[in-house]
Amino acid sequence: MSLLLEQLLNGLQLGLTLFLISAGLTLVFGIMNFLNLAHGSLYMLGAFLCATFLAKSQNFAAAVAGAVFVTMVAAFILERGVIRFFYHRSHLDQVIATFGLIIFFNEFVRFVWGPVSLFASVPPLLSGSVHVGGGATLPVYRIVLVCVGLTTAAAIWWTVARTRAGILVRAVASQPFVMPALGVDTNSLSTAVFVAGAGLAALAGALTAPLYSIEAGIGEPLLIKSFVVLVIGGLGSVLGAFVAALAVGVVDTVGRLLPGLVALPAAFGEAAIYVLMILVLYFRPQGLFGVRTSDG
Repeated sequence: MSLLLEQLLNGLQLGLTLFLISAGLTLVFGIMNFLNLAHGSLYMLGAFLCATFLAKSQNFAAAVAGAVFVTMVAAFILERGVIRFFYHRSHLDQVIATFGLIIFFNEFVRFVWGPVSLFASVPPLLSGSVHVGGGATLPVYRIVLVCVGLTTAAAIWWTVARTRAGILVRAVASQPFVMPALGVDTNSLSTAVFVAGAGLAALAGALTAPLYSIEAGIGEPLLIKSFVVLVIGGLGSVLGAFVAALAVGVVDTVGRLLPGLVALPAAFGEAAIYVLMILVLYFRPQGLFGVRTSDG
C-alpha cells in the first residue's frame, strides 16, 4: 500500500507535468491548427536554463522564473521567424519543419552546454519527506510540484473561461475565418498563444529539472506522451487535456509497477497508456471532450 501511494503521487506529478506541456500544444492546435513537434524542445530548453541559472544564483525560484522568461523570448523569435510561415501549410509541412527544429535545438544545447548531462538540486527547504499512513514516505518536492501544477491548471482554466483574452482565444478557435472580419488581430493572438504555450512547457521543464538528468532530447519522450494526452482528451480541449494528462500520468506510473506485483509481461508498463488510448478511440473517436465533426 505504501508503494502504491508513492506511485500514485508520482503519477499525479507526471500527469500535471504532461498537462503543462499539453495545454500549450492543444491551444496552439486549437487556434492555429498547427502541429508543433518542437514543443518538447521548449521543455528541454527550460530545464537547461533552470539548471544554469540555479548554478549561478543558488535561488530556485529566480532560476525557474528566468528559465521561463528566456524561453518565452526565444519562442517569440521562433514564432515570428519560422512558425508563422507554416500556419496555413499542410500538417505534413508543419511536421517536417518542426522535426527539423527538434534537430536544431538538440544540437544547439549540445553546442552551448556540451554533451555531458546537467543536474539541478532540489531546494534545501523542499528536500525532505513526509510520512503518511501505511508507512508511505512522500517527497516534499513532489508534493509541492503537484500543488504548483494544480494551481497553474486552475489559472489556465480561469484565463480561458473567464477573461476577455480567453474569450477571444475560444472565439478564434471556433470561428477562425470570421474573427478577423470583426477586427480581431489573429496574428498577434497567435503569437501570444504560442509564447504562452512555450512558457508553460518551460515551466514544466524547470520544475522537473531536479528530478531527472538534463540532456539533449529529454523533451521527446514527454512530447510523445503529450500527443497521447491530446488524442485521449480531444484535440483543442483544455479540460480534456487536464483530465487525460492525469489519467495518462497515473496509468503510466502504476502500469510500470504492476508487472512486478502480478503476472503481467514487463512490456505492459510501456504499453499501458497506448492501450488506454486505443480504448478511448474505440468508444469515443473524438476523444473524451472532443467534438465530433461532420466527417466523423
